[in-house]
Amino acid sequence: MKLQEKALKAREMQNMDHSKHAEMEEAGQTGGFRGVFYGYLPCEQEGCDGFKMTLSLKQKNNYLLVTQYAKASSREYYDKGKYTWDDSSRTLTLVSNKNEEKRLFAIKDEGTLVHLNNDGQPLAGDQDDYTLSRSDKAKSREVHIH
Repeated sequence: MKLQEKALKAREMQNMDHSKHAEMEEAGQTGGFRGVFYGYLPCEQEGCDGFKMTLSLKQKNNYLLVTQYAKASSREYYDKGKYTWDDSSRTLTLVSNKNEEKRLFAIKDEGTLVHLNNDGQPLAGDQDDYTLSRSDKAKSREVHIH
């Protein structure tokens, strides 16, 4: 019975008119940087082996940032806020709802963000180490936290 319901719903979805989605996209109303970006970034604190960062850019310029340190029983840290991007400087700015703290990212391309310092400058070291890739644009790669 459940399989029949699923099949019926799938058929209904195929017959729906999705042209409005395309029209909104063409009109620029979808927000070009919506999506989920992830990466495994280095950590400068003593005893820290790095952390996993997942950034979800959502509708109405809202974001959810989840960080998890590379430890066996590491808890996740959540931050929500608003984001803006500047096409001329190719910079994405996150502003936290908690404390209005800002995080900056360089927009390398539509599928790649590079974490910057608070002054908007590249962090020390290999920039590839500070890269977040959009999940639908990145090559399949697994990030393991141990």
